[in-house]
Amino acid sequence: MGTGPGAGPAPGPDSGTGAGPATSPGTGPGPGGEPSAAHRSRRAGRGQLGPVGLVVAGALSVQFGAAVAVLLMDEVGPTGVVTLRLVLAALVMLAVCRPRLRGHSRADWGTVIAFGLAMGGMNILFYQAVDRIPLGPAVTLEVLGPLALSVIVSRRLVNLVWAGLALAGVLLLSGMFPGLGGGVGGLDPVGAAYALGAGAMWAAYIVFSARTGRRFPQADGLALAFGVAAVLSLPFGIAGAGTLLADPVVIGLGLAVALMSSVLPYTLELLALRRLPASTFAVMMSLEPAVACLAGFLVLRQALSVTDALAIALVIAASVGAVRTQAGRAERTKRTKRAGRNAEKEGAAEGEPSAP
Repeated sequence: MGTGPGAGPAPGPDSGTGAGPATSPGTGPGPGGEPSAAHRSRRAGRGQLGPVGLVVAGALSVQFGAAVAVLLMDEVGPTGVVTLRLVLAALVMLAVCRPRLRGHSRADWGTVIAFGLAMGGMNILFYQAVDRIPLGPAVTLEVLGPLALSVIVSRRLVNLVWAGLALAGVLLLSGMFPGLGGGVGGLDPVGAAYALGAGAMWAAYIVFSARTGRRFPQADGLALAFGVAAVLSLPFGIAGAGTLLADPVVIGLGLAVALMSSVLPYTLELLALRRLPASTFAVMMSLEPAVACLAGFLVLRQALSVTDALAIALVIAASVGAVRTQAGRAERTKRTKRAGRNAEKEGAAEGEPSAP
């Protein structure tokens, strides 16, 4: 389940330190002490290992946090887990960010409230799903929301290929082919429907996350959205878990879920986005279903059939393909605009009178 910001901060300077290894021929500094292209490429590759590790750690934190949440459901149910996660995460984020409440327009507040409602709805539906179906398939079905958003926004024929791959994966997961084995359809179709609903809310989360990021500084908008989501979940949690929400042991486990599933991954992703291209980050986030399967197997002993694994791989491939298509289109647009500006400058220079 996605937790990171919809739009990351501007990339910062490389923070690598320390002396590197001795250079070999063809990779060391070029004429005048400037590093050669090969040397710069190797340094860039090493420089990305750090942020890539942060993204991987964030994904592991999210999905293993979700696995711990499933264990906690035996005590307080899915609505109780959602309330604990969102309320405790909101308290942490509000205490750390201390967002300014004054000076915002009505449109600003409307945007952040919509963001919080999308966040709360996404969490409520997702935990209802994992209460009924395994974690890996639940995350796979949820990823279809952002994938559909990417396909719709791009409006390119090649995205029909990615949509077809995703549809094939969903059909395999649905259990419509019993001769192949596996499929979540035989377990609980209501759980699958909850996961698809969570995916729709995830798509809305992405849209309003980006808008909130443009209207609020730093992580202020995210902290306020957590507060809105916590308020939304509170009645459901009280109705479902009652006084169990005040149990110290339950609160401790809920805090672990909040930190693992919300606070820690957001922080790691924020740091990674300072040095990692957004397109690379998005592709790595597309691999979350695989991480969810790993967490479900190690923590919850939820083994998958070969058919389920194939279905999840198809959805991952579709998600990666859609992200790469969108990133390539954005890069081509940038190059076209840059070429146009350069042509205008050259034309202006040619039109200037020569000096006597």
